[in-house]
Amino acid sequence: MAQVHIPAAWRDLSGGASVIDVPGKSLRQIIAALDRQFPGMAQRACEGEQIAAGLAVSIDGGLTTRGLLAAVRPDSEIHFLPAIGGG
Repeated sequence: MAQVHIPAAWRDLSGGASVIDVPGKSLRQIIAALDRQFPGMAQRACEGEQIAAGLAVSIDGGLTTRGLLAAVRPDSEIHFLPAIGGG
């Protein structure tokens, strides 16, 4: 199962868990599995059929440009990276 690192701001939904093992072959499936286990995750991760604005997703150390279609391996490591404001 892929290892998903939960951002601190989302841990209210994950019961405080910072890393969760989740099954799935695409980012869409990973987010759906997270949402089944922790309702509300999909609302934070997605806007319609896209990754939420201001959110980047790293899969195995590289930022994905494929959005929800990004492939995920069973041993993948996934990080949701909220945008950092400022200027």
